[in-house]
Amino acid sequence: QVQLVESGGGLMQAGGSLRLSCAASGRTFSRYAMAWFRQAPGKEREFVASVSETADNTYYTDSVKGRFTISRDNAKNTVYLQMNSLKAEDTAVYYCATGDGLGSYELPDLPLGAGYWGQGTQVTVSS
Repeated sequence: QVQLVESGGGLMQAGGSLRLSCAASGRTFSRYAMAWFRQAPGKEREFVASVSETADNTYYTDSVKGRFTISRDNAKNTVYLQMNSLKAEDTAVYYCATGDGLGSYELPDLPLGAGYWGQGTQVTVSS
């Protein structure tokens, strides 16, 4: 089992920045690719970004490219999502997730009922 706990969400004005953190425990963190997803009110959960086990590879959904950066610190068992130039449409609950044996290029397709998910952290961007 892998336990994931997100933090860092909050209320921010459009154009501002936030950094989300996701602390992992339970298994060897450095063996897992990690991802961030988000779910806006009334919408399906969507992939945001993923990072490989050693951070050599990262992937982003088009809407956040150039604004968001995913990173990880394997010594701290933590993955981050730096969010800059926030927009109102970034408002959502943000979740970190991973899955056994899944690469960073596979995590975008992680089903809700599979893998490991955190409880989420709310990000609200006011326009």
